Order: sequence, then structure tokens, then C-alpha cells
Amino acid sequence: MATTAPKGLTRARIVEAALDVLDDDGIDAVTVRAVAKRLGVQAPALYWHVKHKQELLDEMGTEIQRRVIAASQPVADAAWPELLGGYARALRTEYLAHRDGARTFSGTRTTDPAVLRAQEPMLRAAVAQGVDLEHAVTAAELVTAFVVGWVIEEQERGSRPQEYTLAERTAALGDDAPLTAAAGGILARDREQRFEQQLATILAAATGPAAAAAPRPEN
Repeated sequence: MATTAPKGLTRARIVEAALDVLDDDGIDAVTVRAVAKRLGVQAPALYWHVKHKQELLDEMGTEIQRRVIAASQPVADAAWPELLGGYARALRTEYLAHRDGARTFSGTRTTDPAVLRAQEPMLRAAVAQGVDLEHAVTAAELVTAFVVGWVIEEQERGSRPQEYTLAERTAALGDDAPLTAAAGGILARDREQRFEQQLATILAAATGPAAAAAPRPEN
């Protein structure tokens, strides 16, 4: 194992190489050895920065979160639901930009305190608008969970576009399930439109008066 950091091998270069491996071959292919090969070095050269795959994934997730926050910084006078919607769209965009994005980056640990501190303006904006901090955090968790689940489905279905068509689904149902058949047509609508519709529902539930009035859990 290297005892000093190899010259020219930075954490940023390692993360970019890891993202390249992810995009080319998927999450199962992301290993310290595979990233080292992409960089043209031996695996021990990376151990100065990342000791194992989970640390590598954490660094990748931190970089993605850094990009999400940069793309969703609060706009002056924007309402809290609008700020949360901007975060949701930025998160989806970054996850979709990478193969297996939602599966890879969700649940990773943020390793850079600066990325955590960058959340402060959004939370400050929410509190300035009278939103309780606990409610703001809960709303952000709900929106994050929605986006993660949505993108996992989006990417999995996108990898098998012809495997199960709407016509095949309708034919398999027969004539005695007309509502289920009609539901399939709704589900098959434009993905951008469906995302925005469902995001609006989540935002209304997470930021509306009912959410603000919800009792806090006892400690």
C-alpha cells in the first residue's frame, strides 16, 4: 500500500474515472481495481484516497450532491415549494446522467463538509418563510425518496423499452378489466409530464398546511 499520495493522482480524478466506469459498465463494475485500471495505475495507488468500494461510492455520491446543490441554489424570493421542486429536478437530472445513478448514489455518505454547509441557504430560506426546520427537513426527505424511486424505475424501464409494451399489457388483460387497461394508458404517458404531475402532488403534501400541522414525534 502506498505510504504517500501518488503525484498527480487526486480524489477528483479518481471520482471522474469511477463515474466513467459506472457509465460504461454499471454499478457492479465499479471497484477500486477497475478505477485504477482506468487511470493507468495499480490499485494500491488509490488507497491513499479510498480504502475500499464503499468509500469510493461515498466520494462519487458527494460529487453528485455537490452538482445538485450547485444547480438548485435558492433564487431570490422563491417560495419554499419552488425551492424544493428545483432541488428535485436537479437531483433527477444528475441521477439520470449516470448509468444506475439512483441505485449508486442514494444512501451514500457525504464526505465533504463544504457540501453539507452548502445546504444552509436553502434551509435558511425555508425558515425565513416561516417553515419549521423539522418540517423542512421532512419535506426534503420525502422529495428525495420520491426522486430516488422514480429514477430507479425510469432507468430500469429504459433499459428494457420493448420488453413489455402497452399493447401487450392491454391484450393480456382482456375485456373485463377496462379501468386497469385505462390506467396503463395513463402510466404510458410522457415521462416528463408524469414526473411533474407526481412531483406537484408530493410537494403539495410535503409543504402544504396539513404537513405544517402534523404533530412532531415524541423524543
